[in-house]
Amino acid sequence: MNVLPELPSYLNGEYQPLAEAKVSAMDRGFLFGDGVYELLPVYGRRLFRFEAHMDRLERSLSKLRIASPLLRAQWLEVARRLIASVDAEDQWVYLQVTRGVAPRNHVMPTDITPTLFAYSSPARPMTADERHHGVACITARDFRWERGDIKSTSLLGNVLARQMSADQGAVETIMLRDGFLTEAAASNVWIVKEGALLGPPKSEHVLEGIRVELLKELCEDVGIGYNLRPISEAELVGADEIILSSASKEVLAVTRLDHQPVGHGALHGKPGPVYARLYEAYQRAKLVQSI
Repeated sequence: MNVLPELPSYLNGEYQPLAEAKVSAMDRGFLFGDGVYELLPVYGRRLFRFEAHMDRLERSLSKLRIASPLLRAQWLEVARRLIASVDAEDQWVYLQVTRGVAPRNHVMPTDITPTLFAYSSPARPMTADERHHGVACITARDFRWERGDIKSTSLLGNVLARQMSADQGAVETIMLRDGFLTEAAASNVWIVKEGALLGPPKSEHVLEGIRVELLKELCEDVGIGYNLRPISEAELVGADEIILSSASKEVLAVTRLDHQPVGHGALHGKPGPVYARLYEAYQRAKLVQSI
């Protein structure tokens, strides 16, 4: 039997233990996955790139025609109060907004109040072994819906994709659509070619990860080439390095893909130099980009 941890939560204006937070069975988030979410990293009890995360939350809400229910200052107050209630320096703050409670109907109602939910928990960072050796991934056809640019709570496709890799003892499922890289089940994906970091272009099939802009900044800081462009399956398989990025993984080297080592020569199956430089730069950014 799974028991919810003793963590603080916020639900529709009230702070309460996570185990006591309840929503209506008629909430459209439960019935349709009609909502959006954000995960805010916290380092040393300070929120990392808060404004960028809120920009994306507001973009997702706008695309679903849900008015932002709180001002940024109010979201910040909620997050900080939750952070103060958790006994951990590094945390993950989860925010979720659904359209709200209404009779079941696929048409979007316009006169209901959004449901607001948030909680914070201790961060679960990647292990030292995963950082040192890199991780394994598999590839799969991108069978998810066409609006990957919305950070929606409708995550069944991502759940199925992630389970495929878990079943094979891998950390992520890297997905391809029509022969080109999109993203992974819960990460953005990058390749390294001739010393430059390359990622898929922005589109409706790819979530605009907060680390997309961050890695651009880090590449500029440390002198690594950076470009967003279509990446073929052949380029992915033949990459010098493959790197994952996400709020929870930060940046992480992929050293095996579909059970084959990634990279060439001395770096065959080992984390590469571009990953190492970006990881170090990321750690420096955490000190100066948190509030």
